[in-house]
Parts: sequence; C-alpha cells; structure tokens
Amino acid sequence: MKFSSNHQLSVNQLFSLVSIIIIISHSIDMAPAPAKFIFFPIIFFLLNSLSLSKAELQADYYDQTCPQLEKIIADTVLNASKHDPKVPARILRMFFHDCFIRGCDASILLDSTPTNKAEKDGPPNISVRSFYVIDDAKAKLEKACPHTVSCADIIAIAARDVVTMSGGPYWKVLKGRKDGKVSKASDTSNLPAPFFNVSQLIQSFAKRGLGVKDMVTLSGGHTLGFSHCSSFAARLRNFSSVHDIDPRMNTEFAVGLRKQCPKPNNNGDAGQLLDSTASVFDNDYFRQLLAGKGVFSSDQSLVDDSRTRWIVEAFARDQSLFFKEFATSMLKLGNARGSGDGEVRLKCRFKN
Repeated sequence: MKFSSNHQLSVNQLFSLVSIIIIISHSIDMAPAPAKFIFFPIIFFLLNSLSLSKAELQADYYDQTCPQLEKIIADTVLNASKHDPKVPARILRMFFHDCFIRGCDASILLDSTPTNKAEKDGPPNISVRSFYVIDDAKAKLEKACPHTVSCADIIAIAARDVVTMSGGPYWKVLKGRKDGKVSKASDTSNLPAPFFNVSQLIQSFAKRGLGVKDMVTLSGGHTLGFSHCSSFAARLRNFSSVHDIDPRMNTEFAVGLRKQCPKPNNNGDAGQLLDSTASVFDNDYFRQLLAGKGVFSSDQSLVDDSRTRWIVEAFARDQSLFFKEFATSMLKLGNARGSGDGEVRLKCRFKN
C-alpha cells in the first residue's frame, strides 16, 4: 500500500491500514509461538508508517489554512532588516542554533522560568538576538490565521528569506513542524564550537544526519555574520609556546584583529565581520579562508584538512555551486525533527 504525500492519510488508506492490522492480529492468535515474533514487528512498522506520514513536511502545508503566510513573514523580516542590518545574520544563526539542539522545534525561543534556564540563556546563545522579529511575525499570523502556524516554521521561512533578500539562493521551505515544549540551557553545549577541528565538526554534524559536504556548505552561512572578540581572541596572542599568533592566520589580518580586540578589552560589542562582504550572501567567505582570513579556528581548519579543502576551493571558484548546495543542505537541516509531543504555540516565548 502506497501512502499519499499529504500530511494526513486518506480515509481509504486509513481503512486499509486498520484492516491489515486487524487481519494480522487475528493471525497472531492462530499462529504458533515462533511466528508471533514475526507479526509484532510488522504491526510496529505499519503503526510507525502511520505516524511518519502524518509528520511529513510539505511545501504547501499552509496553502489552504494560511495562504498569506509567506508574504507576512517576508514583509516582517524585510522591515526589521531595514531598521537593523544585523537582523539577517541573527535570524540565520537562530535557525542553525535551534535545529542543532532538539531538531527544528523553536525551543530556542522559549523564555527561561524560575525553575528552568532555557536555551536562549545558554552561553553560546547569549549573543543570538532579534527574537522580536519572530514574535512580530507570529503576532501578525495569529491575527490572519489563528493557532495555525508554528513558531518553528516561522524561523525556517525567515531564515530562507534573509538569505534570499541578501543576494543568496531561494528554496521552497518544507513546513508542518510543531513547537517543542522543552528548552534547556545545558543542551547548548552540543552546538559546534568556534575552536573545533574538522573531525569534531564532522562528528557534530553527523549527529544531525548531515555529511561532510553539508558541514562545509552550511559553514558558508558565516558569509552573513559577526563575531565578538571572545570567540577568536585566543588566536591573536600567546597562541602556543612557539607562535604568538595562530600561524594559519594571515599576518596583516591578525594585526588588524588585534586592534579590533585590544587587551584588556572593555568593549563587550567589539568584534569582527566574518567576511569582507558581510551584508551580502555570497562565496567571499570561502575565498577569505583560502587567504588565511578565517576568523574562527573552526572555519580556518576547513582549509587544512584534505576532507574539506577541496569543497572550500570548489565553492570559492563557483558561487552558483555554493548556492545550489546551500539550499539543499538547508532543507536537510530543516528536516531535523523535534519530539513528537509538539504543539503550535500561541506566543513563541511561552508554552501554551
């Protein structure tokens, strides 16, 4: 029996599935003991197929229930970006940091409570901002189509929109996510760190079902980005017993970063853009890596390892190839699912 691609089974399909389960159940009573061990996995598979077909993401998930969805989100993101040019980088980072913890379930949006410190207050997420953009879009959507659109889907669509409006690729976002009910600051330790080597990065991404090419591709999201000094200052002074500065770093570039990040540094907002065209989504990030101008140690390590250097070189040569692969990898990351016990939040900062 072939299930439809819709997020719900048709009546006929559901009837057929139930009929099969009933027949198998009757057969179990009649079957000898060894055969029963064969029937139970079959029933489990059929029930699992039912839940999977219900959970399948679709590009047209809201076409009937909230047809104005895409326009409302795009307008909200565009207006916010006009007032604050940092919004695109922040929204894209928000999507990454949400999906990497419990799957794409908007757990990063939940506020801490007196009894629970939430993800957004974990150390790696302290600098993730612009949550108000998602709140604004959600408020407008609640007026247009109440209790319909999940906060997780809003983040996914907004992440696509900030890439596209910054000059990057467009892709059809698959929708139908539910919002998670759990958010723990301690889980943010599972995010890939700016000092990881390639093996650590590969392992971190593999846990989310992403391969080496996905890892390098999604690292290219740093083309829209800014880092505070704390994330790379260790590369600039007393790097090792032999080198004062990380030897992989372009010397002139390192001198400039030292000026941006003096010691002691009393400016908590001091830092560096992650590529030379940080407001434009392009392949400059990869060209910067080849020139020894990667800000993060983890970024620069992509050039030093044979498993990843060839991908960096390919993207540095061919921006259209990077765009194509980025859209593909974003769809794969967006498929990272949260727990089955989800909901559509009325307000993104709080559980219903």
